[in-house]
Amino acid sequence: MSKYIYPAIFTKEKENFCVRFPDLESCYTQGEDLKEAYEMSEDILSLTLYNLEEAGKVIPEASNILDLETGRNEFVTLISCDTVEYRKYFDNRAVKKTLTVPAWLNTLSERQGINFSAVLQAGLKRELHITD
Repeated sequence: MSKYIYPAIFTKEKENFCVRFPDLESCYTQGEDLKEAYEMSEDILSLTLYNLEEAGKVIPEASNILDLETGRNEFVTLISCDTVEYRKYFDNRAVKKTLTVPAWLNTLSERQGINFSAVLQAGLKRELHITD
């Protein structure tokens, strides 16, 4: 799964907004104003879930927004993220892979000037149901 929605609790402090995700350990941020706090919350949610996916850990289920209680100067809102989009933006380095194809297919492909890397990438995206 790559698309997630989690509730976040925003707290208005003197000079800024603090944001925490009650379902995710060590997932918090802040912003000087509400817009910045919201943008930062999208980023930290993406980073936290990306790290959990990379570590092979279980992604906690999101709480029901109606079950969360807030204190004074607090409100709850939903924040969404897409870890595939996050990966595309922050982890776009090339990785060398060795593959094997039949000699006849290699010959025909080279004659047609086919880019093996581009074909492999397109095929992997299709298999993973990733659209650009």
